[in-house]
Amino acid sequence: MQFPNLKSLFLVLAVTSVFVSCKNGGPFGKKYEKSSVTGWNYNDKNMAGFSVPKEKEQNIGPGLVFVQGGTFTMGATEEDVMGDWNNVPRRLTVSSFYIDRTEVANVHYREYLYWVENTFDDPQYSKVVDGAKPDTLVWRSELAAFEPLVEYYFRHPSYNEYPVVGVSWKQANDFCIWRSSRVNELILVQKGYINKNQLKTIQGQGEETFTTKSYLMGLYSPMPGKPNSKSNPLVDANGKPRNFVKFEDGILLPEYRLPTEAEWEYAALGLITQNPRKKTKDQGRGEELIMNKQVYSWSQNVNGLRDSRSGSWQGKFMANFKRGSGDYMGVAGGLNDNASGPAMIEAFYPNGFGLFNMSGNVNEWVADVYRPLSNMDVDDLNPFRGNEFKKLDLDANGQPQRDSLGRVKYVTVTDEESKNRRNYQRGNVINFKDGDSTSKAQYGYGKTTLISDRSRVFKGGSWNDRPYWLGPGTRRYMEEEQSSSTIGFRCAMDRVGSQEGNGFRNGNHFGKSRQNTRK
Repeated sequence: MQFPNLKSLFLVLAVTSVFVSCKNGGPFGKKYEKSSVTGWNYNDKNMAGFSVPKEKEQNIGPGLVFVQGGTFTMGATEEDVMGDWNNVPRRLTVSSFYIDRTEVANVHYREYLYWVENTFDDPQYSKVVDGAKPDTLVWRSELAAFEPLVEYYFRHPSYNEYPVVGVSWKQANDFCIWRSSRVNELILVQKGYINKNQLKTIQGQGEETFTTKSYLMGLYSPMPGKPNSKSNPLVDANGKPRNFVKFEDGILLPEYRLPTEAEWEYAALGLITQNPRKKTKDQGRGEELIMNKQVYSWSQNVNGLRDSRSGSWQGKFMANFKRGSGDYMGVAGGLNDNASGPAMIEAFYPNGFGLFNMSGNVNEWVADVYRPLSNMDVDDLNPFRGNEFKKLDLDANGQPQRDSLGRVKYVTVTDEESKNRRNYQRGNVINFKDGDSTSKAQYGYGKTTLISDRSRVFKGGSWNDRPYWLGPGTRRYMEEEQSSSTIGFRCAMDRVGSQEGNGFRNGNHFGKSRQNTRK
């Protein structure tokens, strides 16, 4: 029997391989995902190179905990002893989101202040630096010896892990903006899209500093990095590696922000422990226990009581608060909450979502503008009062601009631009239906009321509050530029994609065998 020579055999096999691979989507066996509406390949330079990254889950940012959303009754769960009538119960739904596991601590805020002082060290930025500093004078009292805390509380290392106070709503909001950019900048450095040497010095950067939006809009050019060419998933239209990241690539995180009042209250209740999934092969749903009530955030069962399985809890305080007149921490030798002022951010027992000090320790700023009947005014899905719709502030050439802090500039949408829209007719809707010309309700700030469009909600109770204020449904307010020794904050972040969390898809999905479809 005569065999063909090896050279001819290899040639036949190579041609066959190329033919088979082309049938599968591309030369040399490379397969492309196809568009279900055009049939064109994604990420194929021979078909225009439209880039679609592989489906990604949202990465979780530092310090955050996932809070699966749902419906709940927002508002008071016990008698309105203050007679404010500002927390009327109402059933609402909150989408899934992320929130900080703890309150922002002194060491975290000092890290922020260090960055501000070094980045904006030029004398022209003195107001920026001073504006970021917490007001340590909030500790003073005419008839109490709190003066040592003015000097020690924010800066002494003994208080590193204690919640920062003396921070206004505006300062807390600025911290969230700063945190967003620092987290995303580090992500780009770690993945090689920005040169790691950029992190070595921040001194004197001023307005040339990195912000997420200025980077995405091409207003900021970092030192280029060298992403690993073998593992770099980003390519341009010509199929060549790309070292500039777009938000569509799924690498950058959404912005940190203050939680809305509804999100904060929902997270504080931690009702997920009352509605566990059934332990079955298909991970069956919970029981939808939506009418259960509890007074404070640490409830572990439907009766709102302590978990009876842990006898070590007996007699211990579950939060840091003022028990009664002149009683901040009990009697020597038997202290109840072990803190005359704020306690450490991981003190006391976490709630159902694993969040610390949602009742007591310090009150916390939320994003909302205060109105007495907010629950009645707002939508029943992701309710929020405080919207001011923005657009890019473009220069004479139609290009976006940066301000003196390096942030992309925005302006409020005008009424003229909004008049033909169906979903809103004004740019600034902070007082929509409650103080605007349509509602015919007016707030005479400083004359008949202390409520204004700068009044922001804070919640949770503090070391200096009686138990009533520890209930997640209670609410108070203060002007956004003011601060207190009893108010701190924590950050939140939007959840994108599945509401059940990573590894799930939105909606109910069934196997093809169950679907009666016609071809």
